[in-house]
Amino acid sequence: MLRVAERSLLVRFGEVSLEQAVARAQALVAALCVEKAAVKGEWVLGAGNVLIVCDGATPSELARIEALLAELAAATEGAPWPPRDASRRVHEVPVDYGGEAGPDLAEVARRVGFSEAEVVARQAGAEYVVAFVGFSPGFPYLIGLPSELELPRRDSPRPRVPAGSVAIAGPFAGIYPSATPGGWHLLGRTEGALFDARRSPPNALAPGDRVRFVPRSIAGREA
Repeated sequence: MLRVAERSLLVRFGEVSLEQAVARAQALVAALCVEKAAVKGEWVLGAGNVLIVCDGATPSELARIEALLAELAAATEGAPWPPRDASRRVHEVPVDYGGEAGPDLAEVARRVGFSEAEVVARQAGAEYVVAFVGFSPGFPYLIGLPSELELPRRDSPRPRVPAGSVAIAGPFAGIYPSATPGGWHLLGRTEGALFDARRSPPNALAPGDRVRFVPRSIAGREA
């Protein structure tokens, strides 16, 4: 645990695998929701870490919060991955792959040594879990990408990635909820609003939710 500001604490689970770190971070957030009155702060879930901001806490209160966080973090050691919470939703995401919708599909296929159809089959054949939401409002970081499709980010990020773009980078898959700059590899595109500030909650996907990609077409041909 680190004090990253006068009244901010960062709990990191970096000594374990990504899946285990994310599971423990999600379990810690669930415990914090139960202990909200004692923590007196806000928290942000990240990739295997949780930032807790306690702006109104006195030094003695912050010390008590720090001790409570250490206790809660220790209790997450056996957190399962994927989460076993039956209330988590399953989302099926229809995707048009390749062509204008997925301009990087051909290059990804070349780099990993598969055909475009095989890349789509492997990427869409996995079940993903939302690890956390970040980068831009509603952007889900999805764990579950087959290891053979893992590639580093593009050398040159695009100044504008269309909303709905389905992309991969490193161990993650993701969906761009709005048109933003981005350096991930674009495999396809889907429709539907992942973020709407007028909605409660505003994010369509939440940490722990399951996601399955459903091919609708590949380079303009019906899948």
